[in-house]
Amino acid sequence: MTPGTVAGKVMAILGAFAAGDGRLRLTEVCRRADLAPATGHRLMAELVAGGFLERLDDGSYRVGVKLWHIGTQAHAATDLRDLALPHMEDLYEATHENVQLAVLRDGKALYLERLRGTRSMPIVTRVGTELPLHATGVGKVLLAYAPRQLRERALSEPLAAHTSRTITDPDRLRECLTEVRRTGVATTSGEMTVGAHSVAAPVRDRHDTVVAALSLVTGRRTADLRRLIPTVTTAARALSRDVAQHWSGSADIGGDADWGTGGRADGDSHPRG
Repeated sequence: MTPGTVAGKVMAILGAFAAGDGRLRLTEVCRRADLAPATGHRLMAELVAGGFLERLDDGSYRVGVKLWHIGTQAHAATDLRDLALPHMEDLYEATHENVQLAVLRDGKALYLERLRGTRSMPIVTRVGTELPLHATGVGKVLLAYAPRQLRERALSEPLAAHTSRTITDPDRLRECLTEVRRTGVATTSGEMTVGAHSVAAPVRDRHDTVVAALSLVTGRRTADLRRLIPTVTTAARALSRDVAQHWSGSADIGGDADWGTGGRADGDSHPRG
């Protein structure tokens, strides 16, 4: 149904970017927003002029800086990013690889921050992107420590294959998540992006609840993920100490309560990551 008011049409346009695709063509935005091309073009031009959208050289559009700044005013998310940045910078300096921070939001991993150096491999994530839980290191951590009913809900839905190495079998993924909870670390190897390997660990609050995941992503074919695990888990533990002492947010920082993280929901005894 076509939105009836100007405000509804603008919200529909902005909502078209909510899936985390990054860049969209005018035709795709209009299709998702159920708008006529002429109406969509006019309103998007105004959003570009206001800084809420950006029009790229190839004619596609993406979320603008002003809209991101408004979104990051969410107090809990901003504080968590501020606490995480020094630890992410230390992790980057130790490895010169991509470093990422994500939280659980509506069944996906929402990336709050990312550090990428000139020598790091290109990756699909950027700040504000939402990616699948089953195909990413941070996503596996967040899903592993989510309440049991939410894990089962995710496992009952189709698991899309993003590469030939993506885990799409729910039983195999369930075993993987059990191992994540046992070891306190998740790894991926070419499951979201061909050639990308990641190590991720949980970030906990003062109640020992997992509120975020910290990861390192490398494109080196010779990378030994086992040797990177101590570096990542050490950074995650250090960040967890800061979060426990200084952060007043809650586990559902990323979205509605139905998808909030909850690292101790099953009563399991998990190693601290």
